[in-house]
Amino acid sequence: MVWGFSHAHLKGFSDTKRNYLKAAEHGYRFLLEHMLDRENGGYFWSTDLTGKPVGDRKIMYGESFVIYAFVEYYRASGDKTALRHAMDLYHLIQQKAYDRQHGGWIEHFTREWKPVLTNDAQIIVEVGGYKSANMHLHLMESLTELYEATRDPEVKTSLEEAVLINGTYFYPKDPGQSCFHRQLDWKPVTDPKSAGLSYGHNVEFAWLMARSKQVLGRPVPWDHFDAHLKHALKYGYDHQRGGLYSRGFDNQPATDTDKVWWIQSEMLAALTDGLKHKKNPEYSRALDSLLAFIVKYQADPKDGIWLDTVTAEGKPKSTGKAHNWKANYHDVRAIVKFVEAFQKP
Repeated sequence: MVWGFSHAHLKGFSDTKRNYLKAAEHGYRFLLEHMLDRENGGYFWSTDLTGKPVGDRKIMYGESFVIYAFVEYYRASGDKTALRHAMDLYHLIQQKAYDRQHGGWIEHFTREWKPVLTNDAQIIVEVGGYKSANMHLHLMESLTELYEATRDPEVKTSLEEAVLINGTYFYPKDPGQSCFHRQLDWKPVTDPKSAGLSYGHNVEFAWLMARSKQVLGRPVPWDHFDAHLKHALKYGYDHQRGGLYSRGFDNQPATDTDKVWWIQSEMLAALTDGLKHKKNPEYSRALDSLLAFIVKYQADPKDGIWLDTVTAEGKPKSTGKAHNWKANYHDVRAIVKFVEAFQKP
């Protein structure tokens, strides 16, 4: 939410009735005053409404988003202290979570930064003892923005590693080989619970990878980008009604055909970036049908907010508009990208 409000303000959406920078500052202050562990460093996973920690684990997925939020808040506010907090957290992550034996990052820790390598009830996101595509994708995203803002050489090295890891182990050039988890030494995970792939994460990786390469000043491997979009369009896209399905296995038709708000968001972002790069009739048709589906079925016409999940046919399935996993990140980011790419001068 701090990132979302900062981004909205940065892009000029604040007005006399809605001060998005003030909203972002509210969240920024709460993070520093209540979620920052001043004794051990890092940020708690969750607090109650008064700011008392109720989930005091250090989970890399969450730590990464703090970096992402602080960089965007710095851009929106000009407050250099926010960027310093982001760099402080980056250095702590490198000290505590970086896997010096195998590369990449360990994901779950106690309050005191002791690694948690077995699954338990306090592991809120992903799986204890594995490295996840989810976290490594979002860390790549955060490091990209941190590097662009700082041009710090250590951050650059970490970003280059994150891009390589994601493109090698989690989202390879053969998209059917994408996976959710790897063992700590990067060997495949054989647990059936980890089988399959996420079309949403695959296309999100595609455009985030392109963004990372651009920030690094490297050529964008558009063949890698296109491979993931074309795979999603072939196996995970509803060409009849529009919209991207949730999950599937290798090069087979989707097995989970629900349409989830964040997955539609990332497809919108990826198609937008693909079409900014060059004209593509297949991408244009998919973008048109995706937008039509969102307007007709995913977005509530009363307020424009997207429903969490609808069925393949567009019937509401999970109608939450906001909850602890659904803020203003995926959809706001994608809509802003679309508007900037296609608005008329």
